[in-house]
Amino acid sequence: MEVQRLLSDLDGISSVKHFGRVTAVLGLLVEIAGVERKLSVGSRCYLIAQNDRRVLSEVVGFRDGKALLMPFSSLDGVGLGTKAEVAESQPTVAPSEAWLGRVVNALGEPIDSKGPLPMGTVAIPIRNTPPPANERQRVGGKIDLGVRGLNTFLTCCLGQRMGIFSGSGVGKSIMLSMIARYTSADVSVIGLVGERGREVQEFIHDDLGEEGLKRSVVVVATSDEAPLMRRQAAYMMMAISEYFCGQGRNVLCLMDSITRFAMSQREIGLSAGEPPTTKGYPPSTFSELPKLLERAGPGRPKSGSITGLFSVLVDGDDHNEPISDAVRGILDGHIVLDRQIAERGRYPAIDVLRSISRTLPNCNSEAENKLVIRARQLLAAYDNMAEMIRLGAYRRGSDPLTDEAIAYNPALEAFLEQAKEERSDLATGYAQLAKILGMEGTK
Repeated sequence: MEVQRLLSDLDGISSVKHFGRVTAVLGLLVEIAGVERKLSVGSRCYLIAQNDRRVLSEVVGFRDGKALLMPFSSLDGVGLGTKAEVAESQPTVAPSEAWLGRVVNALGEPIDSKGPLPMGTVAIPIRNTPPPANERQRVGGKIDLGVRGLNTFLTCCLGQRMGIFSGSGVGKSIMLSMIARYTSADVSVIGLVGERGREVQEFIHDDLGEEGLKRSVVVVATSDEAPLMRRQAAYMMMAISEYFCGQGRNVLCLMDSITRFAMSQREIGLSAGEPPTTKGYPPSTFSELPKLLERAGPGRPKSGSITGLFSVLVDGDDHNEPISDAVRGILDGHIVLDRQIAERGRYPAIDVLRSISRTLPNCNSEAENKLVIRARQLLAAYDNMAEMIRLGAYRRGSDPLTDEAIAYNPALEAFLEQAKEERSDLATGYAQLAKILGMEGTK
């Protein structure tokens, strides 16, 4: 197999190299001439900077008969007349089982000081297309996420895609690490896109831990890296997920965050001359979102699935801002983390009443649906009267359902609270909820 892959790579190498020249540099945008007919949007070139440093760049557009490129790294040493070499083939990645437990950058290069990464025999295009809708399987059975509030109230199925909508500092990264550590999925692929450099090691060692890392692949692009690297980290994460899915594995794909992916696409689009639209986002941002998110989901027959959980960093806690609105319309459900709940000290700060899983109620048994509906009724009744209860304006006996909600609320809040080190499986979560509500043995 290794020989076949090598022969395939050799066949893709052209005997002729094409070179152009840099004619302008403006910010992060490089204009080259002489090879524009050999390029298309998404093609790659190497800029031969001073001291023979090769700067990988990607074509993001064309203007006045010249190609517009953006670099994956610093443009130091690039000036007028710099030679531009056209790369031979479209970018691919060839993961293998040896990638589990490793941390890579957006180009698939190891950054964890554990030595080189063995390449696999199957090359996956980094900018891959989703499987055709008519060739996909339907979503599978339930997947255990290890978090009580999600397993019971927002049950997720194999191949489902969910968004985690949250403001900054509300606990989404810790909840993602709990899911990665405790999930029943075969493999986790985690994309940290635009993450703070300081928090990467904390997430990997403290939050994810050795148990979570050994069956995960972590793709990292920090906030100080070029926008192309941040965008590519999301594509790399999906390509690695597609490899394991093709091997028949059930993959859990976790991305933090889709908002920073959109921001990197905004930088790229505006630099290429696209007109800004809502909140400065160019049209390409909203066309790239479904191309990325649709790559997750049920696979073809005889393959595995990619269950996607994508965090959305809502701007100013506005859950109707453009990216949140666009992502919510693409995904199969949304999990809302509420700042007020976090300020009360209850983590994970899941707002059950504003969250939804679109596989419910069909994936649950009748008894499980009765449990969830009853608990939601009590939570909604308490929420409707919460202000009056806190002010002491509600008189006990005015409404029987509200009286029940007040009685059950402390136990339900304790049920939704879960420590980072605590694991809860699907069966245990339903059993605990049934005990709280006095509905054991419900049929």
